[in-house]
Amino acid sequence: MSTKTSLPWLNVSENRRYLVSEDGQPFFWLGDTAWELFHRSTREDADHYLANRAERGYTVIQAVGLAEFEGLTKPNAYGRVPLHIQDGVYDPASPDTDTEPGGYTYWDHVDYIVDKAAELGLYIALLPTWGDKYHIAWGEGPDIFTPDNARTYGRWIGERYRDRSNIIWVLGGDRPLTENRHFQIVGAMAEGIADGDGGKHLRTFHPNGGRSSSHHMHHEPWLDFNMIQSSHGQGERDNYKLVAADYVRTPIKPTLEAEPCYEDHPRDFNPENGYFDEADVRKSAYYGILSGGLGITYGHHCVWSMNTEPTRTFIMKWRDAILRPGAAQMEHLRNLAESRPMLERVPDQGLLAANEEGSNYAVAAKGERHAFVYSPNGLALQVAMGRIAGDEAAASWFNPRTGEFTAIGNYPNKGETKFLPPLAGRGNDWVLVLDSI
Repeated sequence: MSTKTSLPWLNVSENRRYLVSEDGQPFFWLGDTAWELFHRSTREDADHYLANRAERGYTVIQAVGLAEFEGLTKPNAYGRVPLHIQDGVYDPASPDTDTEPGGYTYWDHVDYIVDKAAELGLYIALLPTWGDKYHIAWGEGPDIFTPDNARTYGRWIGERYRDRSNIIWVLGGDRPLTENRHFQIVGAMAEGIADGDGGKHLRTFHPNGGRSSSHHMHHEPWLDFNMIQSSHGQGERDNYKLVAADYVRTPIKPTLEAEPCYEDHPRDFNPENGYFDEADVRKSAYYGILSGGLGITYGHHCVWSMNTEPTRTFIMKWRDAILRPGAAQMEHLRNLAESRPMLERVPDQGLLAANEEGSNYAVAAKGERHAFVYSPNGLALQVAMGRIAGDEAAASWFNPRTGEFTAIGNYPNKGETKFLPPLAGRGNDWVLVLDSI
């Protein structure tokens, strides 16, 4: 099987910190979570959603084969389910690819969406299954996997998408691994995928909330890069801690915040606490990038679920949710990251001669001739100069809400310099940009 449009294959960069295309060009992961996309969308829905995300500069869509919300038992928009029932149980070793009834199978629909994404320049981070299908823990399940059928299913899905260059495999799926069989199932599925696709695609693991894949999987030879879910709990956003912890692990592997707080998601899953907004989303995103991440994933609570019936928890329809301000502002982050040499950029908290704690914690990163310092609430930055090349540095403010640069002036590249952002307060975050002269 081949795609209508073939995107460059992706690899891990030579320095083991980023992803690159097959010709060595840096690849910025700007992801969106659309977990229920295959299960709940029509072709017209998928076209509309993918076009919107492509227009806004996204590069990766995260979606699930065997989805969370009754993904085995409730048919998709075309009346099809993903698996056959054998002996009264949904069987991962027997995907439903029967051409009848209807001639358009569940997996034909997945094919359509993967290929449409490629036409629009988008990669699909494809979870073969949500984690409740091997460890319910919470949710619906049912628990259907064994190591044997996980390997068979992995081999089948790996072979089906073997020649589609816009696939990134994501094992796991938001459930903890607590029993030996959980580890065996994940490992067997990873091995099956490699058998099926010949090892052509990158593989990672989506953990449960508050963790990185590195907690259980860092030393697994099949894990090409780490994936973090800082999640949706109460309190200040501090996902820089998870990213920074991954950054210093050995052996070196790239890492990625792939599920920070979602825009318009109830805080700590309780609508009485209010909802995360674009300021929370931006803060998590800039923390994730400048602490050493290879990219960032945005999410909206009503988009991942492809929601069509607003409630207190899912407060709008997905077609409205894709237009929310945080979603559009992520393109500014991508533009900033790509505006200076990305592959040489490293986190460097030494750029901060002093720092705040909690809500006002600042993060910093640099390349040979540039530096970015993020102030989440517009408080002054006390910067240690001289950590990039040159006798002088040109300073400017980058506005994460608009993507605009404002020049400040030139400064001696030595000693300490205090920079005061144009505005302060919640929602007035800024990036100080220093460039060697």
